[in-house]
Amino acid sequence: MTINKNKVVWITGASSGIGEAIAKAFASEGAKIILSARREDELNRVKKSLNLPHSDVLILPLDLSDTSKTNELAKTVIDKFGRIDILINNGGISQRSLTLETPLEIDRKIMEINFFGTIALTKSVLPFMIKQKSGHIIVMSSIAGKFGFFFRSAYSASKHALHGFFEAVRMEIFNDNIKVLIVCPGKIKTDISINAITGDGGKHNKMDKSQADGLSAEECARQILKGIKNNKDELFIGGKELRAIWVKRFFPNLFTRLIRKQKPE
Repeated sequence: MTINKNKVVWITGASSGIGEAIAKAFASEGAKIILSARREDELNRVKKSLNLPHSDVLILPLDLSDTSKTNELAKTVIDKFGRIDILINNGGISQRSLTLETPLEIDRKIMEINFFGTIALTKSVLPFMIKQKSGHIIVMSSIAGKFGFFFRSAYSASKHALHGFFEAVRMEIFNDNIKVLIVCPGKIKTDISINAITGDGGKHNKMDKSQADGLSAEECARQILKGIKNNKDELFIGGKELRAIWVKRFFPNLFTRLIRKQKPE
């Protein structure tokens, strides 16, 4: 099964990593692509790499910490392509800081980008999907959306919040023929740890070893497309780190003992 040619796909966080890989995967199947992220120069680089007609790719710079323009951006997509078939909420920011060393404004910033930015864009797109009686919303969570870990308190909270919100949304829009897929990647080799925010608001500027040894962004994108095609509700992508999800579910006390012994990074 393939993605139907000419599907309109909007991807946030499309300037690098998983977002860029997803854009290339959809482009190879003939989709029309909307690329969003903060760095317009990087979006232009990604656009050139897609090998699609100029008219089939739209660049829409977007800062998820500013939700004031999401309605306007959604209308821009509709004006150009007439519909939005798939929204991939991939944009976000990670964290590397101890809870007590993280000012509240940093916690709020993480929640604003990862949670409120994502739901604002979704709310702007949903009316068009409901009108066309079809659509697919993909939400990029994390295994940190299933359990907390060192240095990621606000990040984990933002991902847990996405699960609660979009599980409710999935039920509410079921009769409108709109599907919701929540993706939980584990360790994927991207710059997410390098760009993670620290307690002073700066960048972590370090590639975590587990991240460097992780699954490729391209393989992650391949599995996401497969999950979309198979109408999955939830998808876990990664290596042996995914075992922790099942241990926590079935053996919570054992999970607690084991996770404490993990090396913080």
